[in-house]
Amino acid sequence: MDMIKRFCAYYRPYLKIFTFDMLCALGVALCNLVYPKLTGEIIDNFIPNKQVKYILILAAVLVVLYFLKKLMNFFIQDYGHRMAAMMQADMRRDLFGHMQKLPFTFYDNNKTGALLSRIVGDLLDVSELAHHGPEDLFLSVVLLISSFVLMAQVNIWLTLIIFACIPFMLIFALHMRKKMSVEFKAMRAVNAEINASIENSLTGVRVTKAYVARDYENEKFGTVTDKYVKTRFRALSAMAQFHSTSTWLFDLLKLVVLVSGGLFCIYGKITAGDFAAFLIYANVFVDPINRLVNFVEQFQNGLSGFERFCGIMDTPAEKDTDGASPIKKVNGEIVFENVTFRYNDAKEILSNLSFTVAPGKTLALVGPSGGGKTTICNIIPRFYDIEDGRVLLDGKDIRDITLDSLRQNVGIVSQDVFLFDSTIRDNICYGSDDVTEEEMITAAKRANIHEYIMSLPDGYDTEVGERGVKLSGGQKQRVAIARVFLKNPPILILDEATSALDNATEQQISESLNELSVGRTTIVVAHRLSTVKKADEIIVMTDDGIKERGNHDELMQVGGIYKELYEYQFRV
Repeated sequence: MDMIKRFCAYYRPYLKIFTFDMLCALGVALCNLVYPKLTGEIIDNFIPNKQVKYILILAAVLVVLYFLKKLMNFFIQDYGHRMAAMMQADMRRDLFGHMQKLPFTFYDNNKTGALLSRIVGDLLDVSELAHHGPEDLFLSVVLLISSFVLMAQVNIWLTLIIFACIPFMLIFALHMRKKMSVEFKAMRAVNAEINASIENSLTGVRVTKAYVARDYENEKFGTVTDKYVKTRFRALSAMAQFHSTSTWLFDLLKLVVLVSGGLFCIYGKITAGDFAAFLIYANVFVDPINRLVNFVEQFQNGLSGFERFCGIMDTPAEKDTDGASPIKKVNGEIVFENVTFRYNDAKEILSNLSFTVAPGKTLALVGPSGGGKTTICNIIPRFYDIEDGRVLLDGKDIRDITLDSLRQNVGIVSQDVFLFDSTIRDNICYGSDDVTEEEMITAAKRANIHEYIMSLPDGYDTEVGERGVKLSGGQKQRVAIARVFLKNPPILILDEATSALDNATEQQISESLNELSVGRTTIVVAHRLSTVKKADEIIVMTDDGIKERGNHDELMQVGGIYKELYEYQFRV
């Protein structure tokens, strides 16, 4: 019931359209009820009495009614679908907006393709339910009640015989709904797997081509497709059983009307005109039953999609800690006090970690993979929350700072630069409001990318392609650096920012990063130790935590892990 209330809440902005849609549906239903009544009147009175004039008058009345019916059907089909489309858009905006606020852990545990199927496919079925569901249910009730009243006026006993069939039909529909519910939910889950598989394969198509692994990808996709087909077959089988049995029951109902009506006519209980009207009413009577059957199917499709929609909407979003406040002027002192962290239920990544970065200084994190260096970078902007301990920014616990305020003061350049499928201009200015052309160009010049951009035919309006595929690795890095220059944050995080580049490009990018770091508190994660020699402090991390700390000269004198790594990289 709570699910239905949440669904109905999306009708509120469109109550006027919804109300008029229902009124038009009522008008169409009443028009459908007129024809049987007039048919009986013509057969019993006008034809025997040869009243041609009245027949023509009734024909003219029906023409007017059918034209009005046409206008009402137009509104139902046009504006009814518009209402459903707007409701779908509202749900899609709510879902997308909520997903923007979900924590990193949500995306760690959900595939992009599966999420895409919820935003697109599931909500399409929900919109169909939004339009046709209430309409079918409303018309079914109106037609059943109206036809019962009109038929009862002819002969109550014959009407009761016909209406006695309804409970059996509804019991069957409810029984089949449960079976269809299971199969349709399973089908949606597998469909999400297919979307995830497609998204994953298309994103990695360059790797597939490089390793000539198309047969493997085809086989993998074929497996999930076969799984979908089997699940789809079960759902279609349930639907086929539902529709075929429903049709059979409708045929039996018509037979009941024909036989019982014929007998009533033979024994003088009803007239020939009433019998003809009853036969037409039987078809009118079947229509609401058909609508109820369609409603069951639509309700099943739409509700299962809405349940999946609510599943994401009910996922707790990131939120500020109670009492959190924006931080104003940031000096940039970062302190880790006995910080402990783990991903979900995995082993501890950080255990009682403590260190301090003074304002405007540079801290380098080096050491083997898996020591928690990138984790530290993710903790500072609170992409993940720590299990124990404190992280302080200028003496204030970052949990007491609003998330937006905290992240506005942190700039990140990582190894895996992400550029949006848009222009260079949009990517440089991303997240920075009210940026002037001069400010953007200055940022690009400081990142040593302006001259290259101006050599392009479209300059700053050049499309970079999906994930920046039209740019080289170094060019993407420079665009990302220009983006941070424009943001101008007091804290800078460089997570393996040059590790994927060749030596010449690394040297050029390093110069841009050195300029970017001036006057900022900087944390650098690097495997190439040549990039961290000038750091104010270097921390060597392993799986067991901090093993060494000091500047380059001090660590070289210690003769430990750092010296071993440095000499290994620069061996002749």
